[in-house]
Amino acid sequence: MTKLTPADLAHFTGAGEWYRHGLNRRMLYTDGVQYLAEKASAYWLLDKIACLQLEPKIRAEEFQVWRLNVMDDRSARPVCDDGNDNGAVLYSEDIDFTDFPLDQITIWVEDDVILLPSEH
Repeated sequence: MTKLTPADLAHFTGAGEWYRHGLNRRMLYTDGVQYLAEKASAYWLLDKIACLQLEPKIRAEEFQVWRLNVMDDRSARPVCDDGNDNGAVLYSEDIDFTDFPLDQITIWVEDDVILLPSEH
């Protein structure tokens, strides 16, 4: 896995090419998300976000904010909220170990598209 930094993702502004998710064919994702998944070996995170769209509580939200926080011991916690000021949590999970290279990442889901905030 090559080193990935937040600066590597910052240059993704607007979507050039779209990708269809293999498990949830309704979901599309952007160049920036593809780059993140490839460089961070994080297709598992993309799969989690796309597959959890089948949950009625999550599916009901047209806009979602997904955050992955990686702790010092390499455990992680993905959290999805509704993106409002009070951020009602729709989903969270504890992951015992990850090799995700960043301390944190924020990904948005809007109208069946998974994207980086800079691509909005």
